[in-house]
Amino acid sequence: MTKQAYEDHGVSAGHAMVEYGDGVEATPDMQVERARPIPRISIQAFCEDPNFTNVLQVAAEDRRLSKAHVSIHMGGASAAVAHYQESPTPNLIIIESSLPRAGLINELDRLAESCDAGTKVVIIGRMNDVILYRELLKRGVSEYLVAPVSPIQLMESLSNLYNNPEADPVGHVFAFIGAKGGVGSSTVCHNTSWTLSEALKSNVVVADLDLAFGTCGLDFNQDPVQGIAEALASPERLDEVLLDRLLTKCSERLSIFAAPVLLDRDYDISADACDMVIDVVRQNVPYVAVDMPHSWTSWSKRLLTQADEVVITAVPDLANLRNAKNMVDYLRAARKNDSAPHILLNMTGVPKRPEISVKEFEQALDLKIAGEVKFDSETFGQASNNGQMIEEVNGKSEAAMSFRDLALALTHRRETRVEKKSSPLAGLGPLLEKFKIKR
Repeated sequence: MTKQAYEDHGVSAGHAMVEYGDGVEATPDMQVERARPIPRISIQAFCEDPNFTNVLQVAAEDRRLSKAHVSIHMGGASAAVAHYQESPTPNLIIIESSLPRAGLINELDRLAESCDAGTKVVIIGRMNDVILYRELLKRGVSEYLVAPVSPIQLMESLSNLYNNPEADPVGHVFAFIGAKGGVGSSTVCHNTSWTLSEALKSNVVVADLDLAFGTCGLDFNQDPVQGIAEALASPERLDEVLLDRLLTKCSERLSIFAAPVLLDRDYDISADACDMVIDVVRQNVPYVAVDMPHSWTSWSKRLLTQADEVVITAVPDLANLRNAKNMVDYLRAARKNDSAPHILLNMTGVPKRPEISVKEFEQALDLKIAGEVKFDSETFGQASNNGQMIEEVNGKSEAAMSFRDLALALTHRRETRVEKKSSPLAGLGPLLEKFKIKR
């Protein structure tokens, strides 16, 4: 499960794209390069327009720039030149300028006299000018964007500067959490992850962060000696070699970072340690599924706000509806530039149990339900007892289809189904049957 895992399955370093399985394709919104997390760098911006200042502030608060240190100044290019005559330059300088071509190039030439080697420069200009763009590239400018720009456009451009083919790949993180304890979030996480690895033919790691009571080992019929607790205890020691030793391989493409499930120790997860461990894992595989306990702590909030996608599992009762709404509202406010969480209704249709309908759930959350898994004690019980996934037990079950749909939705893929063309005489079947000659 190292960087080679990307190349083994059609994923080039720097781009967490995969070779699709049979009948799976990318949806249109994934054809565009998406902004990826930016490393721990210092960014200093020099603005002229208050509107661009607001764009920068929104971007600075986004999860993708959570590790970067962003400072904003006014004054444009001339202020930048004056500032760096007395101060060292940061990793990245962003300059907004309304100067004409000659004036802007002159200011950049002055800036170059005090700019440290290795500093990247991004210019936000007013002119869509090819000659200006070429002159800027000659002077080592990393990117030129024509105003106005949106926060996501700015983040995509900055992301592309630090996620290039020569850099380490950055995988996607999917966080799974229950709206209430015992709603089956772990089962959803494990089945969706297994389906993802099979449908997209891509490497997946499941990280079980329910350290005391996690079921990842049980569900995959594994009994690992080491796991994620060792990595969290000394996150600074975690590298590709140690990661390979701590992971337990469950199938050709799926490995688990299992929880110890021991009660003779205390489990106090540090938010920083959790960040470091997940960062190392996502540098080595295209997809990381985090199985989270139903708790609300500093590390769980940070992980939920920084994940690429969030899945909330709920059962159709009032307590789950209340908790799911609170979580959705929080995540919407904290993840303004991301899609809303995916809500999966689990264990619906239990005989003689009053339930809140899917429509009522959607109205209360102002969000379309991503999927519904109906109550099926026989299939789920058999899978649990055998240490298998639902699709292994009954690939044609409704639950297996729900997990497949969720896996494709998380990765913004869709399944292509080729419809069989009906014969021109198909509708004449009953009529021809009447005239069939009896022997």
